[in-house]
Amino acid sequence: MTEIEKKIKVTRKTRPKIGVYVCHCGINIAGVVDVYALKDYALTLPDVVLAREYKFMCSDNGQNIIKEDIEAGLINRVVVAACSPRMHEPTFRLVCKEAGLNQFLFEQANIREHATWVNMNDTEGAYIIAQDHIRMAVAKARTLLPLEVQKVSVEPACLIIGAGIAGMNSAIDLAKEGYKVYLVERTPTIGGHMAQLDKTFPTMDCSACIITPRMVDVAREKNIELLTYSEVVDVAGYVGNFDITIMKKPHYVDQEICTGCGA
Repeated sequence: MTEIEKKIKVTRKTRPKIGVYVCHCGINIAGVVDVYALKDYALTLPDVVLAREYKFMCSDNGQNIIKEDIEAGLINRVVVAACSPRMHEPTFRLVCKEAGLNQFLFEQANIREHATWVNMNDTEGAYIIAQDHIRMAVAKARTLLPLEVQKVSVEPACLIIGAGIAGMNSAIDLAKEGYKVYLVERTPTIGGHMAQLDKTFPTMDCSACIITPRMVDVAREKNIELLTYSEVVDVAGYVGNFDITIMKKPHYVDQEICTGCGA
């Protein structure tokens, strides 16, 4: 069967058929809350047509349970109540994709880190929180629509806010890799707090001896545009294509208060 033949068509008018899969995660979840009761609770939620539980949904067997339900046409949305999406969201998205369902018709409820792990001594409280997370995930799943991954051009430049030692080092490293760098500093001079120190811990080296060469490197680097006495006032756009508005304050000498540097 080709990938085109496996694709399940879902549109705005398609009635959501949500499958909820509650993971035991060994004893991490099942040792604190009643996963069978959570499964039954999920069945009471709108547009949930089936609910299952399994010891490890991320295992091959657990993934196959989801795949079989999708391929049988039983569901067109997937909710997995398990661990953090940071850990296994890509896993379950791939499961949906391999079964022919758009990977963005998936939602994960984190009932481990957000419920059982933080409420191990309060099983009733953990259960209520787990219910809340499942209910929220199902509510979101009802509104999910199929999306497609798109490639967009990225502006090969970056903006660094703060020209202290960390900001300068980052700017220099990126500039040497060939990227255009905009280094923004809100004060009239660069160097940050380190430029005001006598020595640095733990080596007790001369602070100026370390930071001054970096300040010179920033000024010399052709890929770095230094904007001192400036502040970011607006950020728009998205990752790879941000539009940044910077307010650059004027550099001038107030003759009324100038002391001529002590002259």
